[in-house]
Amino acid sequence: MPITLQQLLLILPNASQVAGVFVPVLNIAMNRYQIVGQKRMAAFIAQVGHESGQLTRLLENLNYSADGLANTWPNRYADPDGKGGYVKVLVKDKLRSRPNALALSLAGKPELIANNVYAGRIGNIAPGDGWKYRGRGLIQLTGKTNYQLCGEALGLDLHAKSELLEKPHHACMAAAWFWSINGLNTLADAGDNPNIGSVINTGSKGKVPNGAADRQALYARALRVLA
Repeated sequence: MPITLQQLLLILPNASQVAGVFVPVLNIAMNRYQIVGQKRMAAFIAQVGHESGQLTRLLENLNYSADGLANTWPNRYADPDGKGGYVKVLVKDKLRSRPNALALSLAGKPELIANNVYAGRIGNIAPGDGWKYRGRGLIQLTGKTNYQLCGEALGLDLHAKSELLEKPHHACMAAAWFWSINGLNTLADAGDNPNIGSVINTGSKGKVPNGAADRQALYARALRVLA
């Protein structure tokens, strides 16, 4: 059964301004890639809901502070403590990793951050690739290689027009394509929502993704709504 507007809003209440646009294209995308049935649909809606700020953000926000960089990518932007961890400082009553010099130099500069974070990864080899192929769509598709493969699958020239993934239809189709090629329907059938989030956010299973608690809360809600 396709998801209804009412169901989508019960799962993603913050999507009220855009839900009417997304319901039909979500159903087209999910049907094309066999994301059907309660478990698959619940997992998919939960994950894309988290990645897109409940369908309100189709372009990656890379306007990080130095603290944000250090605590999102500590292996790149935090000061090591010489013991396998990172130097900690107290920020608003919480212990946080201390930004290194690179983090301090990049803070508040989204284009420079993108080009540094994604340089040499996911097919990004030319100067500026990190910014051009930053996260877009409902699942924040990232990297030149993924853009190329997705474009070929969907019949889109995403090298020339990477911004197409910011359109609702293409954003949904790209997310469902990524879901399919990474075998996430199989994990959804097993109810393995944590590893789905790990694959989407880190590229492999067995890791704790950013926003794990929100991903799980949305999944639990989606299962109830779609029961």
